[in-house]
Amino acid sequence: MLIVQIPDAVRVFNLSRSAAHNLFLIGPMGVGKTTIGRQLARSLHREFIDCDREIEHRTGVRIALIFEIEGEAGFRERESQMLDQLTRRQHIVLATGGGAVIRPENRRMLSERGVVVYLRAPLALLVERTARDRQRPLLQNTDPRAKLAALLAEREPLYREIADLIVNTGHRTVRHIVNEIRIFLDACQDAHHPR
Repeated sequence: MLIVQIPDAVRVFNLSRSAAHNLFLIGPMGVGKTTIGRQLARSLHREFIDCDREIEHRTGVRIALIFEIEGEAGFRERESQMLDQLTRRQHIVLATGGGAVIRPENRRMLSERGVVVYLRAPLALLVERTARDRQRPLLQNTDPRAKLAALLAEREPLYREIADLIVNTGHRTVRHIVNEIRIFLDACQDAHHPR
């Protein structure tokens, strides 16, 4: 296990393998996986991929329509297939969907094929960030806050299970978060390749 001393907004877990060329961002909807992922990929000179956008691109329809026609089970099957394909690539930063960790095979793929960074934020902030977003099928109900709270309760242990690094995003800048992730990656590289 590698322990890296960095600001208290970041905690380190379970990195028992050499730092991979892939970086996978997990966490609830609205936490900033896509926004942070784009900036992180740019700073690392890696390709950025958003799993949900890739599913939409390949199917030609929005995620909401997939949910409407195939239900959540159908979407999760498509998501697993896409994750399998994308996590086999090299030198990428991948933003996953919030529910990507539900299936054990997805957690295995993510943890075996790259460094997993769990981005988290307080429930109130997630509710605020997703309030006007009509493209999130799981939140299209009478009480989105309660739904988000239930999803977090279900998924938090799964996020933690595979996380090599946990980053509290809160009200912090994207640049600050990206810099802290880079400090962690640099420390991992140094630990596995001493000078």
